[in-house]
Amino acid sequence: MKGFTAAFLFWTLIFPNGGGGHTWPTHTACKDGNLDVLYQSCDPLQDFGFSVEQCSRHLKSNLNIRFGIILREDIKELFLDVTLLTKGESILSYSYPICEEDLPKFSFCGRRRGEQIYYAGPVNNPGFEIPKGEYQVLLKLYNENLSTVACANATVICS
Repeated sequence: MKGFTAAFLFWTLIFPNGGGGHTWPTHTACKDGNLDVLYQSCDPLQDFGFSVEQCSRHLKSNLNIRFGIILREDIKELFLDVTLLTKGESILSYSYPICEEDLPKFSFCGRRRGEQIYYAGPVNNPGFEIPKGEYQVLLKLYNENLSTVACANATVICS
């Protein structure tokens, strides 16, 4: 099963749209002398905007980001799955509820299809230093019906 999972993740990174068709451009989320964070939407129907302020190997616990997208799905509830890989091996998987019906954490919780989300502000995360190396990060936002709201394949290069 691990071999299948690794092969699937590798295939997704190399061919984000199933091996053919349109691919979105690679964007720079942040760039510093020792750190590059690049991402590409893996949603075949839509791209989105994302950037990180204060790009540094020393990740602060209160990181400021900007994120913008036009919703193709309602989001009564919104969840984020993050998978971190290095050398094709998963080293961290994380799921986080961003919007819960009874506990909305952000003003965009409850938005409807066709509406825009634009968020500029802090996100809480554990502060740490990013070790030298190249990492792949798979990010997926999905709603209460498990419909994809946004997804990205990101590459983090730290020298």
